[in-house]
Amino acid sequence: MIRKEKPMLRTMFARFAGELPVEFRVLYRQYLLRVVDLEALSMQADVPTLLGQFVGLLILISAFQTLGFLYAAGRPNMSPAAMASLAIHMEQTLLAGTMLVAGLVAVVSWDATFPDRRDVMVLGPLPVRPLMILVAKMAANGALVGIGVVALNFGMSVALPLVTGGLTRFPWFFAAWWLTVIAAAGLVYGSVLTVQGLAALLLPRGIFLRLSAGLQLAAFGIFLSVWLFQPTLDVPWAMSAPQNQSMLREWPMFWLLGMIQQLTGRLPQPLTWLAARAWISFAAVMLGAGASLLLCYLRTMKKTVEEPDLVPGGRSWLGALRFGNRLTTAVVLFCGRSLARSRQHLVIYAFFLSIAFAVAVSIVRGALAGGTHLPLTTDFLMPTQIMLCLAVVGLRSIFSLPASLKSNWVLQVTQLDPPEQYIAATRRALVVLAAVPIWVVVAGLSLFYRPLWQDAGHLLVLALVASILVDLSLLKVSKVPFACSYLPGKSNIQYIFWAFVVIYVPIAMEFSNYEQHALEHRRSFAVMIAALTVAAAGLWAFNRWEARSAVLYFEETPPETIMTLGLSGMILPPRSGDSTAG
Repeated sequence: MIRKEKPMLRTMFARFAGELPVEFRVLYRQYLLRVVDLEALSMQADVPTLLGQFVGLLILISAFQTLGFLYAAGRPNMSPAAMASLAIHMEQTLLAGTMLVAGLVAVVSWDATFPDRRDVMVLGPLPVRPLMILVAKMAANGALVGIGVVALNFGMSVALPLVTGGLTRFPWFFAAWWLTVIAAAGLVYGSVLTVQGLAALLLPRGIFLRLSAGLQLAAFGIFLSVWLFQPTLDVPWAMSAPQNQSMLREWPMFWLLGMIQQLTGRLPQPLTWLAARAWISFAAVMLGAGASLLLCYLRTMKKTVEEPDLVPGGRSWLGALRFGNRLTTAVVLFCGRSLARSRQHLVIYAFFLSIAFAVAVSIVRGALAGGTHLPLTTDFLMPTQIMLCLAVVGLRSIFSLPASLKSNWVLQVTQLDPPEQYIAATRRALVVLAAVPIWVVVAGLSLFYRPLWQDAGHLLVLALVASILVDLSLLKVSKVPFACSYLPGKSNIQYIFWAFVVIYVPIAMEFSNYEQHALEHRRSFAVMIAALTVAAAGLWAFNRWEARSAVLYFEETPPETIMTLGLSGMILPPRSGDSTAG
């Protein structure tokens, strides 16, 4: 028998992993898969599939960046100055993307960093030291950050050092790049851990739980806003310009840019303070994160058991609102309160709303720069369509995540009305919580534009588009929001992302051009409104008709697949005892 030899790298890794303590290996595997709350998942959930989709999306983005960079660098008329400008531009882009990915992972894994009640109750009676729990959690979270950073930089980490350093200096440039990338990810992730650890250490647990959601959303908004609005320097000599020195001191991304240029020998002597700031900031953040986490684990373990995890809510004015009949009002209020009290749902929804907020800010900046009332063009019409789509799709995406899966039995035993009324209430919740706020924001932004009758026409168009998007997102949906288990991998995130970029954005662009033409011609505007009204009414009627035969479900299950042996086309030999043989 020929025995296959295992690859050397795999053998070395297995040998190293085998020497680690058993407690660490078990805890590391558990915490690595708990980036999503396991109590919110279906019994047949596949967490690695969900993580693989995010990694695949980052790898695809890296592949497109690498191909674009190699195509631009391979042009025969590329001058050395243009090559230097292209290289510094790509370095800034990749460093900014790395810091964004590290920040998003830090925000998503916010609750996974510190021990919860389940960890303390299960692991407390066992001979497992708190330090072991801390190391396992940090290793799992660090692995998530590392996977995201490697997936985003795997292509450019080879192409950029190869183009800028050549074959002879490629190993040194490659090592310098990855050292800078690790510093960038550690700077962002360590800053979040330092703030979170100090807040958990200094504040009472009840106050920390109340402020935790706000800190989480603030961190998310800061990371995304910095990535969208931070300036860039596209030419090397701009870093030495006197008018840019204040900007270099304010943005940490330029400190890291100075670090990579110092390691590769391209940083001018007067700008060595940039690299020094990067090294000092990274060391200070790592020291602060380690100290705060260690003290927090040693001093707050008892607080986790002695004090409740849920913060009691106060009396709210939302109870006086009415959104229809009693069932519709109850479902809308249930959705609003679930969204307000769950940090996991808020973070996911904040991702979509932050992009919509950034679009709104860019509109306001453009309007204020104009000084006077601007004409209604596609520069305003298309972004508002994008904002509406992001809000509706974002809220619809978190409808599948339960707020508390253990309490959905309350909705099951109290189902006294037909399923179609629950589905209609779900539609009302999506309209009230997603479409209406964006419509109100667009109505405020439209005050910067003239004429006013065109603003009113656009708001009417936007209302009809909102109805169409809501009904499209609720096709074949027969569940109550926040009350059904989640099945990772059922909706492919890569397909959704690229469908939005490749399909919806061009459609929104073409529709905005047509809308601008229609707003200037009354007959075309009437035809457009009639077509949108028919489409909105048709989708609404179709969903109502489908809801009459729907059955509410509270557990996501994968579709059953029947596997065949593929023997239908084969001719079997006759058996020896068969009378027809011969």
